[in-house]
Amino acid sequence: MLSTFLSHQRKSFWRSRNRGSSIAGQVVLGFFMLYFFAIAVGVGFGMSHFLPKIFPNKEVISSFNGIILYYFAFDFIMRLQFQELPTLSIIPYLHLRISRSKIIRFLNIKALFSAFNLWPFFIFLPFCFIKILPEYGALVMLMYIVSILSVMVFNNYLALYIKRKSITNTLYTFFGLVVIAAFAALEYYKVISIMAASDFVFRAIAAHPYYAFAFTLAAVAIFYLNSTFLRKNLYVEELSTKQEKKGSTDYTFLNRFGKVGELAALELKLILRHKRPRSAVILGFFFLFYGFIFYKEKAINSDAFGQMMFGAIFMTGISIIIYGQFMFAWQSAHFDGILANKINFKDYIKAKFLLFTIGCTIITVLASFYGFLSPKLLLLHLAAYFYNIGFGTVVVLYLATLNYKRLDITKAASFNYQGTGATQWLLMFPYALTPILMYVPFGILNKPYWGLGVVGIFGLAMLLLRGFWVNYIAKRLEKQRYKIAEGFRE
Repeated sequence: MLSTFLSHQRKSFWRSRNRGSSIAGQVVLGFFMLYFFAIAVGVGFGMSHFLPKIFPNKEVISSFNGIILYYFAFDFIMRLQFQELPTLSIIPYLHLRISRSKIIRFLNIKALFSAFNLWPFFIFLPFCFIKILPEYGALVMLMYIVSILSVMVFNNYLALYIKRKSITNTLYTFFGLVVIAAFAALEYYKVISIMAASDFVFRAIAAHPYYAFAFTLAAVAIFYLNSTFLRKNLYVEELSTKQEKKGSTDYTFLNRFGKVGELAALELKLILRHKRPRSAVILGFFFLFYGFIFYKEKAINSDAFGQMMFGAIFMTGISIIIYGQFMFAWQSAHFDGILANKINFKDYIKAKFLLFTIGCTIITVLASFYGFLSPKLLLLHLAAYFYNIGFGTVVVLYLATLNYKRLDITKAASFNYQGTGATQWLLMFPYALTPILMYVPFGILNKPYWGLGVVGIFGLAMLLLRGFWVNYIAKRLEKQRYKIAEGFRE
């Protein structure tokens, strides 16, 4: 049955209208994966040389012990953002004699084929053979490997479980992000130390090797928990026909923008009435806590804005990134109706720009609480704000015209990756890297505030050219409209 499912998915891919862009994205992604795997191999075999230089006052094995759980904490956060849920369209199999257990087995096996599950092999296993084996013997080395692989499997299925639970109840998203933010804040203010805890745990495994099976039991437990949840909710996404409540809401503050404001109000109603776009916007507010990861005291004191630029762009522009990459796909269910109505494409694009500007302004104002850490961060956020509303909005709207994948906005809330994948995140690299590259020359010349000024002025200049970009994207949309509509019908 596994081979049958794989065959069906392979045929679905090759018969898809988007296979050309998908293949191109997979090729680009493949190069990136090879690059990162090469780095992982270098880190794995060179760790015995790197660790004494990074942690000069610690034993090399103690340093290694300390980074294991620290790595997997970061790995878990990355999985929540980038790891895709293994999917299978259920409806075509409902009338066939296929048991739920076979479908669940396929989804669980497919979930293991992730790049996140390969990196630990290259990063940690070489050190285990080079240092742990000579120091503690074969049994301890084997238990180290068992514990590392068990934590890897635990992270894999825990991330999937949280994503699936979040589909039925967005409170899981809220509590999960609060817990992550709390740990990040405690680590930032040195209340706790994940590295110290990790060193303690693996020293215990070195002294009592069979303690490693505690991680194995945890991995087995989360695997069965995930399978049980799937068994009970396998058809929820496919069969849910819950009706959305209808209501009439007016946003008087948008009336001043005329037809553009009316179109923006209609999209705002779409966001508030449907789970997936609503949770995509709400999720942006929780990413405000990322500042505790990017804004380190040393970087703030040394005016190292280049190190913090990505964090500022990401936090203040997250609503643009998350919501904007599917800017037209949110309306895929009634996109034909938009084309059939007398809607001016320029007004349509202006409404998108207006929503982006409002969302980015709100997020930036809320992020101003980082000014309590240092007033310098307010200048950083201001430069990032102009960059996001000036340049970021243009990039995202242009990329949205390349997306022909339909979205069902009634199906799921947060952590639903239907219609997306690593390709969309790769397309965001120019968005995030451009301000850093603009800042770097000034950082090298020790002119950090000049660098901030250049990023901000660039964003402001792009904002003043918005009329030109509205015309350009409107023409682009008009040229692509039938191709986009055809893709949305699939």
